[in-house]
Amino acid sequence: MSVTDSRTRLQTDQPSIARMYDYYLGGRDNYAADRAAAGRAIAAFPAIMVIARTNRVWMHRATRFLAERGVRQFLDLGTGIPTSPNLHEIAQSVIPGSRVVYVDKDPVALAQSEHLLNGRPEGRTTFVQADLNDPASILAAPQLTETLDLERPVGLSLNALLHFFPDDQDPGPYAIVEHLLGALAPGSYLALSHVTTDFDPEGIGSAIDVYHSSGIPAQARGKAEVERFFADLELVPPGLEVPHRWNADGMAEESRIAADVTDAEVSTYVGLARKP
Repeated sequence: MSVTDSRTRLQTDQPSIARMYDYYLGGRDNYAADRAAAGRAIAAFPAIMVIARTNRVWMHRATRFLAERGVRQFLDLGTGIPTSPNLHEIAQSVIPGSRVVYVDKDPVALAQSEHLLNGRPEGRTTFVQADLNDPASILAAPQLTETLDLERPVGLSLNALLHFFPDDQDPGPYAIVEHLLGALAPGSYLALSHVTTDFDPEGIGSAIDVYHSSGIPAQARGKAEVERFFADLELVPPGLEVPHRWNADGMAEESRIAADVTDAEVSTYVGLARKP
């Protein structure tokens, strides 16, 4: 395959959400178009790297919280490029037999997915290349149906993802989340993080503009709009909160995300809720 064909297949000439996020985290699985777009986003809102790193720590905490309460199955949507420790490493460190399905549409995430699949032998991990715009295809994917038992509780992870799904798309983000949750058993959980303009509307607005100019739809939401994703669910105290004050696991003071960050820098809401 020629270099041109390879770039076309991997779409490296266009910025990617997953690869820009990889760049924010200091990863190496990104390309010139990703770095250029990420650089513009950082110039518009320098704390965007704080958001990425804070979100990563939140994912670790939410996963550990669920595993310590007996959740053994996880569906992680918008996985991105593998960055250790990955979700399955956290879950399987608590319950070695945990099963994890990763989902992302990015072709580089797929190419790197072998790094996600080296879990504990007692458990199982697999990867589905799919688009969240088609939740039915995700739920019907053989990799998922062979790995997860949807008659038993699942931890659904939608971290740093839904702000890339504007309200005016079809299906809308609330309908997508409702579809996914509708397929899960009672006792399942939704773990979610979402960027907001509540604390620094100008800065986040500038970053959103960069994504739009890069061909990536995006929409930050206020607290009430984010709370809508948890409709009919039981939010774990303290409810919807900025990550450095979400302390249901007793780790807020110990976690590095609690140190030297402001609400404006983090500009993210996080929440964890149980399906009754």
